[in-house]
Amino acid sequence: MAGLADFHRTGTRFQDYANFVLGALLFISPWALGYSDQLMAMRVAVIGGLIVAILSFAAIIRFAEWEEWVNLLIGIAVFASPYVFGFMHVMHAVAAHYVLGLLIVISAATELWAVHHPQGRMM
Repeated sequence: MAGLADFHRTGTRFQDYANFVLGALLFISPWALGYSDQLMAMRVAVIGGLIVAILSFAAIIRFAEWEEWVNLLIGIAVFASPYVFGFMHVMHAVAAHYVLGLLIVISAATELWAVHHPQGRMM
């Protein structure tokens, strides 16, 4: 696990901070974008945003690879949630879930890539 040892020496990556901000944005998006009256869309945003923000904060303090895998899965779930939970008609919610979910996936994936490919770091 030389890649993981190198990862610890380089310190916290910007992806942890980015996912923290993305999680916070997802958490507040129901009120900021005006879809807090749509119960399922609001639940997905609040719960998903809270999980991403907490795990990202934990990764800032002390990195663990599993946190990035969970963030990746949460990002995929957030992205798919408008279709899965049937709120495709709520355009502000769909936009928030698609954009923030995709950005969470990209951020977590680039950090996982950096862990496993230390020579080709993406920073």
